[in-house]
Amino acid sequence: MSYTLKIYSKTSDLPESWNTIVGNHNIMLSKEYFYVLETSGPRNMECFFVGFFMNEELIGGALFQYLSFIRHKTFQKNEVWCNVRNFTARQFSKDVMILGNNMLTGQNGFYFDASKITVEKVIPLLDEAVIKMQKEIRKTSLVIYKDYQSNFVQFFQDKKHKSYFRFSVQPTMMLKLRDNWKTFEDYLNDFSTKYRSRVKSARKRLTEVKKHELDLDEIKKHQQEINFLYQNVAENAPFNTFFLAENHFENMKENLREKFKVFGYFSEEKLVGFYTLILNNEDIDTYFLGYNKEIQKEKQLYLNMLLDMVGFSIDHRFKRVIFGRTALEIKSTIGAEPVEIFGLIKHNNFLLNQFIEKIFTSVTPKTEWIQRKPFK
Repeated sequence: MSYTLKIYSKTSDLPESWNTIVGNHNIMLSKEYFYVLETSGPRNMECFFVGFFMNEELIGGALFQYLSFIRHKTFQKNEVWCNVRNFTARQFSKDVMILGNNMLTGQNGFYFDASKITVEKVIPLLDEAVIKMQKEIRKTSLVIYKDYQSNFVQFFQDKKHKSYFRFSVQPTMMLKLRDNWKTFEDYLNDFSTKYRSRVKSARKRLTEVKKHELDLDEIKKHQQEINFLYQNVAENAPFNTFFLAENHFENMKENLREKFKVFGYFSEEKLVGFYTLILNNEDIDTYFLGYNKEIQKEKQLYLNMLLDMVGFSIDHRFKRVIFGRTALEIKSTIGAEPVEIFGLIKHNNFLLNQFIEKIFTSVTPKTEWIQRKPFK
C-alpha cells in the first residue's frame, strides 16, 4: 500500500475533501477552525496541517503547532522562582513542535478514516510526518506528541519511541451525561444532600446577575471587556504557554457559527464574566472564559458557569462535557471525573535528552487536589 504525506501552511490550500474525511469528525480539525488558528492564533504560535493520502486518496489529517518561548513568559507570577523557571524554559525549549493542539485538552491532533487504515499503521505515519516537518519546515528544540488516551500507550513502546519521555501532567476532567438527566433538576436530584445544598447556595448568589448567549454583534460590541476578563484569568494562571489574540472570540464565532457559543454574565448592565463552548458532534468542549475577580468571589461565578455548562449540555442532549485539565477539584464537585492522558517529549540535543525527565519535571508545575464525589 502506497502512502504519501503533504504539508499545508494555508487553510485555502487544503484538499476539497478535507472536511468530509477529517473535519466533520472533529471540529477542531476542520477547515473553519484551522482558519481561526491561521488568522487569529496566539502570537507565539505557527500552525501547519498535514494530509495523509493512500494512492492519492485523502485518508487522514493532522495538526502541527510550532511554539516559540523566546519572548513569552511561561510562568506568570512575578516571583524570583518564576523568573528562574522562565530562564530555564527558554534555554531548554526556545522552539517547540507539537503534534496536537496546545490550546485544547484531549486527542485533537489527528483523525484517520478507520475504514481505510488501522491504528497500528497510523502511528508510523504520524512518526513520518514528525520527521518530515522537522526536515522541511524547521528543526526545533523539543518535539511533543500531545494528549493521547491511555489505550494508545501500547503503540508507543517500540524502539522508535525509546528516545521519548512519556509524561502525564494532569488528567482531563470529563462529565458523561446520564440517560436519566432530561433536565437540570434530574441532574441535581442525583447529588447527595451536601452537594445539592452547595449548588442551591451558589445559585442564590447569582440572582442579581443576568446571563444570556452573545451573538456575533454583541461579541464585537463587548470585545474589549471580553479580552480584559480573559486576561484577568489567563495572567493569573501559574503556567501559560500562549495568550489569545484580541479578535479570537469574534473570529471563532464568525467561522464556527452555531458550533461556537459565548455566554455573558452582566451585573448592572456591565459584563462581569463569560464562558465559551465548542459543540463537537456529541461532545461539548469547554473553551476559554473570563471573569471579574471580585464578582467571582462574591457570586461564586466560576462554579455557576460550570453548572450552566452542564445545564446547556443536558438541554441540548449532548453525551459528554470535556472540561479540560485546570481547576480539577471544583470541577469534580459538579460530577466531572479525571481521565488520564499522556504525551511524549524529546529534546533534539542528544545530551540534554538524557536528562529530559528531570528537566521536564522540574519546570512543570504539580497540582495537589482532592477528587470530590457529589453523586449519591
